[in-house]
Amino acid sequence: MSRPALEVADIFRSHGPAWRHAHAGHVSLDQLKLMSAIESCRTAALGGHVARCEDCAFTTIAYNSCRNRHCPKCQGAAAKQWLADREAELLPVPYYHIVFTVPARIADIAYHNRAIVYDLLFKASAETMLTIAADPKHLGARIGITSVLHTWGSAMTHHPHVHMIVPGGGISPDGRRWVSCRPGFFLPVRVLSRLFRRLFLERLAILHQAGRLSFFGNDADLAGAQSFAALLAASRKTEWVVYAKRPFGGPEAVLAYLSRYTHRVAIANSRLIACDQRGVTFSWKDYRVEGHDRQKRMTIATDEFIRRFLIHVLPKGFHRIRHYGLLARSACADNVARARKLLLVKDRKDEPTETIDSGTPPCPCCGGRMIVIEVFERGATPRHQASPPTSAIRIDTS
Repeated sequence: MSRPALEVADIFRSHGPAWRHAHAGHVSLDQLKLMSAIESCRTAALGGHVARCEDCAFTTIAYNSCRNRHCPKCQGAAAKQWLADREAELLPVPYYHIVFTVPARIADIAYHNRAIVYDLLFKASAETMLTIAADPKHLGARIGITSVLHTWGSAMTHHPHVHMIVPGGGISPDGRRWVSCRPGFFLPVRVLSRLFRRLFLERLAILHQAGRLSFFGNDADLAGAQSFAALLAASRKTEWVVYAKRPFGGPEAVLAYLSRYTHRVAIANSRLIACDQRGVTFSWKDYRVEGHDRQKRMTIATDEFIRRFLIHVLPKGFHRIRHYGLLARSACADNVARARKLLLVKDRKDEPTETIDSGTPPCPCCGGRMIVIEVFERGATPRHQASPPTSAIRIDTS
């Protein structure tokens, strides 16, 4: 795959300095670090290495990646390794995709309280799933959950929601059998929605009473107990969206889905179309429209594009992928082994595993082995020159 004609890095390099100057004092340190990382990613500023084919002497220069988790170019390798680790946890059962979303007014509160409210979104949605699944009226089993937080809509606006991947069944309370869900149906979304709404609002009220929430601008009045209570009352009367998609075709389809969602950032370079005097033009999906008409183009001011991209920078140390129930990290291996035994499936620990090749890719000209012949430091110029590029060279993973 060739380098996209336009990248987020190009926009940051050309418009970032003026944007930072105009918004000095209103940009967080994490946002500034991200801009710098993206601007330097895969450039001489971060150093790199020179590799040469031992057969045809074709030479390439590879610059180091910034490895920032919000960089559009740095997620491919991270996703590949993460998926390799998850593959051993897959079970031979249908998998379901559940989405939990909060209403717009709650999302407004989350905007200024990211770490606290995003964490609440994770915990309330997970507890909802575990509680309803454990109820004998619905499934009566302990289930496993992989949750992924997304904070954006297709137009990069603030839209926090959690995507869940859940095996279609669980282990019985006594641990003696695997309980499968009904074919094509996991748990009732209306029941999930009601419990999720109650758990979330109850805990949001506790956070408010403890003085842990901050309010600004049009929401400043919510700092008062009466105004906040009115918001909670109104939120209890609205329907909260919990969406259950059709089950995946199999474990391979689950991995393919995860590879697209777990390490996604607010916008991929492949969606960028132009950056000119009108602003930044990019493709987006209008989910209010059905069919092919859903694909659209949008142009926004360059300053607004940068702002929208940066509002999705997560707090330092915040985990955007979490595991619950049977897949909780502390007991995941034992639970998966138990589930596979109950399903009468051979434990994957006994199966041969493929080793991921972490070396350099093969020569794009002849397929020969590439040997690193030089490593250069940050800001240095390599002594060797690269051979003329070929169409087969892979430069970008975004």
